[in-house]
This record gives sequence, C-alpha cells and structure tokens, in this order.
Amino acid sequence: MALSSVVNGIKDAIVATVKGASDVMTAMQNAVKDQVVTGLKNVGEISTSSLDMVEDVAQGALAAAKEIGGSVVDAAKETVMAIMVGTIDAGGDAIVAAEKAANGVVKGAAELGGDIGAVAVNAVQGAIEAAGKTGKSADEAAKSAIKGAVEAADSIGSEAGTSVRNALKSAASLPKDLVESALKG
Repeated sequence: MALSSVVNGIKDAIVATVKGASDVMTAMQNAVKDQVVTGLKNVGEISTSSLDMVEDVAQGALAAAKEIGGSVVDAAKETVMAIMVGTIDAGGDAIVAAEKAANGVVKGAAELGGDIGAVAVNAVQGAIEAAGKTGKSADEAAKSAIKGAVEAADSIGSEAGTSVRNALKSAASLPKDLVESALKG
C-alpha cells in the first residue's frame, strides 16, 4: 500500500522542517505539533471526526522519520506526544487524539515495514507521558492509545493484531493491569 498524497505532503513538510536541525527529535515534535494545530484550526469546530486528520499526521511523521534516517519506533512515541499536545493547543480532546495518533503510527509502521508491536508500545508510552505533562489522565490516555493501536493492527490483519496485543502485554514499561483492562474492553 502506498502512502496517500495527504500523508506524503505531511511527510515532506516535516522532513523540510527537520532536515539540518541539531536536535532532530525536538524539531520533529515541533513540526508534528504544528501540523496538528494548523490542521485542526482549519476545520473550525473540533469534533471526534475532525480528529481523524491526526492519523494522517502520525503516518506522515513516521514516514518522515524513516526518510531522515531516524527510528520509526522512537518516532512513534514522540509523534503521539506531539499530536496530543497539538490537539490540546488547538482546543481538541487529547484522549481522543491519543487513540487516533496510535492508530496512525501503527498503520504508518505497517506501511513502512516497521515493527508494529514496538511502535504500539511506544505509542502508548507517548500517550502516558503526554498525559502527565498536560494534566490529563494517564490511564485514560493509555487505554485510548491501546484501543487505537489494536484497531489499526486488526485492520491490517489477524497476525498484526496478535503481534500488537502480545507486544503490549509483554512490555515491561506498561502497567500490566491497565493493558489487560484495555484489551478486554
């Protein structure tokens, strides 16, 4: 599956911003956040359906990371964090954004041939970290990100769904009870 023209446009914008930066991850986070804020401010009233655009931003960010030689797995965490912060800055719901961002990074990793299990784990870690920095519920953000990652994996195929579930369950960095609860729900 090829990246959509929207995702390619986002990727190109992020690459143009990040190339030559001394701190690539910070530059990438800022570029992703800017993409979200601009995109959401252009839609007017922010609703759950308008937050679908963050999936494209997430996929574009991963493609940008790969193009500049960065780690898709590491970029997943930073992307989810930047999307949640950007969504708050634009007046949107960060918890819904966590789900959409995790969905986007897992789909993006699958398209790029990345490790979707590791990407899903990092996406959830990013959601938890962003929630802590923004005063949102870390548990709600984690559950939302888990839901988004699993839905994306299931849409790819049963093997992908199993891989993501197993990675989330075995991740030492994630609260086991929270993962189990989210996977049952």
